[in-house]
Amino acid sequence: MKIIQYVDPTGNAMVARVPSRGTEAIALGSQLIVEESQQAVFLRDGKALDTFGPGRHTLATRNLPCLAKTLGMPFEGESPFQAAVVFVSTKTFLDLKWGTKEPVAYRDKELAMVRLRAFGKFAVRISNSQQFVNEIVGTQGVYTTDGVEAYFKDVIVARLTDLLGENLESIFDLPKLYDEFAMGLEAAVSEDFSKFGIDLVDLSLGAITPPKEVQKRIDERGGMEAVGDTNADLEFKAAQAMGDAAKGSGGTAGAAGADSAGAPQGSQTAPPVPPVAPVDSGSSPASGTPAASAAADGATAAGVAVVAASGAKFCQQCGGTLPGGANFCPVCGTKVAG
Repeated sequence: MKIIQYVDPTGNAMVARVPSRGTEAIALGSQLIVEESQQAVFLRDGKALDTFGPGRHTLATRNLPCLAKTLGMPFEGESPFQAAVVFVSTKTFLDLKWGTKEPVAYRDKELAMVRLRAFGKFAVRISNSQQFVNEIVGTQGVYTTDGVEAYFKDVIVARLTDLLGENLESIFDLPKLYDEFAMGLEAAVSEDFSKFGIDLVDLSLGAITPPKEVQKRIDERGGMEAVGDTNADLEFKAAQAMGDAAKGSGGTAGAAGADSAGAPQGSQTAPPVPPVAPVDSGSSPASGTPAASAAADGATAAGVAVVAASGAKFCQQCGGTLPGGANFCPVCGTKVAG
């Protein structure tokens, strides 16, 4: 009595064929052992026919109706028949990955044109073994999750591109929309999976990101926004620099020049000009008349009298006011006569 059985040593085999190529003679009365989370499909000429669930099955004409009809001959006694058995795993396959091979161009309302990458994970389960074998596996000896990933990741990316183009205005809105886009994407691709006999159990959207160069520019823009008005910032920094320089100089140049024995330079503050009494243009005589000259002389004399009363001294070279005890004129630097 022959026992037909398959145990997956890797854990990622979705379909395994016994024998791996072609068919073999199977006698009636042979024992078919199907593990939990498996289905066994009899295959002839590349087409899935009778299907068995988990358990031990004794092969007989009553449980192989489709295969007997295809062969076109009755089974009598232990007459062998040519067929292959395909073991299909019905467990949920987790941690399948999808992602963009190349960045996808996208129109952004704030960044104009930007290229985006996206990636995530998905989980699937075979819901219709015969349909899956007929549509995808065919005559392959072993079909693993690599084949599902290779095909469906392109389908997912295509649906995501449509979804973003129709619903996203700017990539700066993405953080609050990840869950909505993940659910919308799962709904959009579920039909693509079901037509191959596969249920899409879960789909997650890991991230949608622009290239590193664009991320760097976004960081720079964020830094500028944090600073605010750049002109005001520059003015503030300039004022700080001037204040620091004043603190480090130990006093003004004018004060240093007044107390030093050397001649000061032209950076000192100009001395105050003695006040001169203003002339009322409305009541004064016309310019150039004796009365006008007398008025001007009177104003000048009054100013000189004020200066003389204050005890101030003046430089004989430039006429600038001399501070008390000064040895040099703070305006022109001429030595003061003793």
